[in-house]
Amino acid sequence: MNIILVGFMGTGKTVVGKKLAKRFKMEFIDLDDKIEETEGRTILEIFEQEGEIYFRRLEKQAVKDILGIGESHATLKDSVIATGGGVVLDDENIDNLKRIGIVICLTATPDAILKRTASETHRPLLKNVEPKKRIEEFLKYREPFYKKADYIIDTSYLEVDGVVEEILKSLKLDV
Repeated sequence: MNIILVGFMGTGKTVVGKKLAKRFKMEFIDLDDKIEETEGRTILEIFEQEGEIYFRRLEKQAVKDILGIGESHATLKDSVIATGGGVVLDDENIDNLKRIGIVICLTATPDAILKRTASETHRPLLKNVEPKKRIEEFLKYREPFYKKADYIIDTSYLEVDGVVEEILKSLKLDV
């Protein structure tokens, strides 16, 4: 089984994904890390130098690459994949991700997201004088896309272990 974590930045996809993968001895894959590795530069640099449209093309290709779509090798197995927050904006990405695993959306309140991302400087979409307002706008716009996930878990008031437990309950796995 593959578990794919989607959701807005600051909802815990990477930290939860790593913990979940470790617990079940699964491989952990961070889609943004794969993009940075391929491009030889950070996501922030890609956004600043090429823009969001270019990044979304890279992201779409990374989804295909990581899933082995169009290639002859076996499909990914027993992995936890953390995606970028905007991967859901492309229906083909969601369809491809759902083909190989269970998609879980991690959500959080704008206040929780702001608190978690306040000291981070690598968030290109939050380089704004009003980050909370920007978060609220993004969440509202992306809500219908995030609802396409198989499960939705609010991480606002949970520690990492609590989120992992909620995922396990949703998947009906031994907790």
